[in-house]
Amino acid sequence: MTIPNRLQQQRDFFKSQQTKNIPYRIKKLKELKALIISREKDIYDALYKDFNKSKFESFMSEYGLLVSELDLILKHLKAWSRPKRVKPSLLTFPARDYIYKEPYGSVLVIAPWNYPFLLSIAPMMMAVAAGNTVVLKPSELTHNTSTLVTEIIQTVFHEDHVVSIEGGVSVATELLEQRWDYIFFTGSVPVGKIVAKAAAKHLTPVTLELGGKSPCVVDSTIDLKLTAKRIVWGKLFNGGQTCISPDYIIVHESVKKELIDCLKSEIIRAYGEHPFQSVDYPKIIDKKNTERLVSMLADVKIVHGGDFNIENRYIAPTIIDNPSLDSKVMATEIFGPVLPVLSYSEAADIDVIISHYEKPLSLYVFSKNRHFIDTMLSTYSFGGGAINDPLIHFGNHRLPFGGVGASGIGAYHGKHGFDTFSHHKSVSKRGTWIDPPIRYAPYNNKLSLLKRMFKLLG
Repeated sequence: MTIPNRLQQQRDFFKSQQTKNIPYRIKKLKELKALIISREKDIYDALYKDFNKSKFESFMSEYGLLVSELDLILKHLKAWSRPKRVKPSLLTFPARDYIYKEPYGSVLVIAPWNYPFLLSIAPMMMAVAAGNTVVLKPSELTHNTSTLVTEIIQTVFHEDHVVSIEGGVSVATELLEQRWDYIFFTGSVPVGKIVAKAAAKHLTPVTLELGGKSPCVVDSTIDLKLTAKRIVWGKLFNGGQTCISPDYIIVHESVKKELIDCLKSEIIRAYGEHPFQSVDYPKIIDKKNTERLVSMLADVKIVHGGDFNIENRYIAPTIIDNPSLDSKVMATEIFGPVLPVLSYSEAADIDVIISHYEKPLSLYVFSKNRHFIDTMLSTYSFGGGAINDPLIHFGNHRLPFGGVGASGIGAYHGKHGFDTFSHHKSVSKRGTWIDPPIRYAPYNNKLSLLKRMFKLLG
């Protein structure tokens, strides 16, 4: 069946009003949860085949997060879906005012390869929870996981409701040529621009979860051993292939050497002298991305690591000392296990570096100095971040997750995800038992009363 025909099927199904039925949504999401739990081992196996990812990282970053998010939806969906009554305006007396949560309709979700299970299923199930139909396009680079995602969706949902369409660039291009009611994209900034351009043609609302060069600022007040331990974990989690991974470090010059020594020690402690042999160290997604990362190692000062094997999609955890801002490793988001370390002596040096790039998806500050922390938070715009630990803001469903500027548009997670896929429809219900005459012509001698009424608004 052609993509336009599949989309028309879903439009017809949405018009049937069945997806707006909350018990129906809950039923399908319960079926989804039960199937995911029954396929837990298969999920781990697929991720291992695609990434060499350990069960620990697979559970922490994909399976565990997803099941807990499903539990959250099932617990709160009825409450999230209820119309919310808000305080009425004096100008519309007598009235009762409400915000209704309404599904957009036909939603397109384009998923990335770096967390192929979580970032395929999570936005899809949020869109379903909000009452939409969904076409999901999983990544072609993670064949094993994407095939499993498609199997799960085919088992739980009728294709009129949710369908997974696998394929490469040509499939994504054809999908973007269609008119959607909402598009949710996770991926790179260049492709995000293509998605935004396609959406603009039809004025389609979008969420773009992108990336950028997320800085990690370390001052001289913090425990460097603990800092190194946490940075190494955040940087090398999933082999560095995480959109909110610390992209580079800016450390105070007085403790730079000590921090680098601590980073080296922590890498060895975590992955051994030969990370290639570690069962906990993931592979790069494919040879093309391995070659891209290897090209960043030319003409820079490598102080740790630097080994690679393109055929085996391997790059050792690598530390680069003081690269130029115009070097290849600093030109774009790294998205791999390569960590540049730059230094500063005063705040102006930090500003030169961070301001050299677009607004990042994340920013991390390691410090015990409250004034320094507050200055960093208030000075720089970024999607989200954390103090004294990387990545952790992603794990709280109460925090909206998303970018700003070049790092993204919109946010999701928890109730924020339900709201993302819902149009908030304002409704005023006006009483008929009285009809104040002030708004009706003739307006003689009414302006002063109207002005007093506006002063009372709030």
